[in-house]
Amino acid sequence: MNHKLSWRELEAGCILTQPGSASQYCTGDWRSRRPVLDEEKCNKCGLCWLYCPEGAITLKEDGSYETNLFYCKGCGICAHECKQGAITMVEEEE
Repeated sequence: MNHKLSWRELEAGCILTQPGSASQYCTGDWRSRRPVLDEEKCNKCGLCWLYCPEGAITLKEDGSYETNLFYCKGCGICAHECKQGAITMVEEEE
């Protein structure tokens, strides 16, 4: 399946029968806040990546991090764990 479904497209009570199929569903569109990284404050420690429960933070080639908003649910754990204060949570815009 190449089409990635939004959670709004899922049928109520549906059961996914294929292991690993969660990556096909956009879960980030139900968040109300999103993380914003201040790269000047970031010391590239990786705590945001380590604590992200969704695995939505990835390491870029230059050693910095980025958030995949397709999967990020806006929980704010990355901002809470960032000791540098480099991540702030902002309200999603409609």
